[in-house]
Amino acid sequence: MRKAVGILGIALLLALVFSVVFAPVTATAKKLKIAAIYTTPIEEPWDGAIHKGLLKGKRMFGYQYEYTEKVAPPDFAHVMRDYATRGYDIIFADAFATEQQARDVAKDFPKVKFVLGSGLGPVDPNVSVFDDWIHEPAYICGMIAGKITKTNILGVVGGYPIPEVNRLINAFIFGAKKVNKKVKVKVTFIGSWFDPPKAKEAALAQIDAGADVLYAERYGVIDACKEKGVLAFGNLLDQHSLAPNTVITSPVWDFFPTVKFVVTSVMAGKWVAMDLREWSMMAKGGAKLAPFYNFTSKLPVSVLKMVERTKRAIIEGKLKVPIDESEPKSD
Repeated sequence: MRKAVGILGIALLLALVFSVVFAPVTATAKKLKIAAIYTTPIEEPWDGAIHKGLLKGKRMFGYQYEYTEKVAPPDFAHVMRDYATRGYDIIFADAFATEQQARDVAKDFPKVKFVLGSGLGPVDPNVSVFDDWIHEPAYICGMIAGKITKTNILGVVGGYPIPEVNRLINAFIFGAKKVNKKVKVKVTFIGSWFDPPKAKEAALAQIDAGADVLYAERYGVIDACKEKGVLAFGNLLDQHSLAPNTVITSPVWDFFPTVKFVVTSVMAGKWVAMDLREWSMMAKGGAKLAPFYNFTSKLPVSVLKMVERTKRAIIEGKLKVPIDESEPKSD
């Protein structure tokens, strides 16, 4: 009997050891440490969308999250290196202005996963890349604008004429001209990612030139539209609350699908350096239109039906919105 108990005890001990050693890595088994580095204030929509997605991920997975905002390019590599040295498992970084420096840091920390907002490609073994691919909802906003404009003049105020911005503006223009051949579009770049007064000034100039619907690619445009009583589309975040009677809807970048994919891949031991663009598009929920709110009753029923048909066609893969990253010009 004692011998049987001893054998049973050994068996239980072995089972316990086996369960610990070979237990799957889960959110409760390992608390990931995630950091984010932002070049602008997080109130700026692009970095704000990333921050919002990471906060939602923190609530779902329980990982530790720390971030640094308003990091100037000369300081970027230092901040990256500091987080990597302090044992962070995943580092998200807005690296467009510091591409080479960010990649040089990543080489020195091959066990850290770097997820870079970048115009370049992924690098094995530890650099994945992402961007906002919200050209699809921007195209739909253009269709709405083309249908409701009374002057046939639209306006767009952007930051810099780089591919990532150009494809959104071009998609908006494509959508507008798809439904209205008479429409003309004025395009202004302010040479900054976050200068609301300058964006407002550019928007006011477009409104004075006849634009009655504007796409606010940059923060500050909506304020001008509210002041002048013209309509606007937000960008990246749901910006309805900035001016409820001005903002029709916004092409929204939902960064959470990207966060979820990255975190679950790391926890499952299936991380692969890759381009994460598909998680920022409509089919996987990374891009969408914000609700119409009070504009549901203000927009023509035919426009609302057009929007639903177009959304469905994009999500089902029946409509491919053109990706044109050349610099858009004013008509």
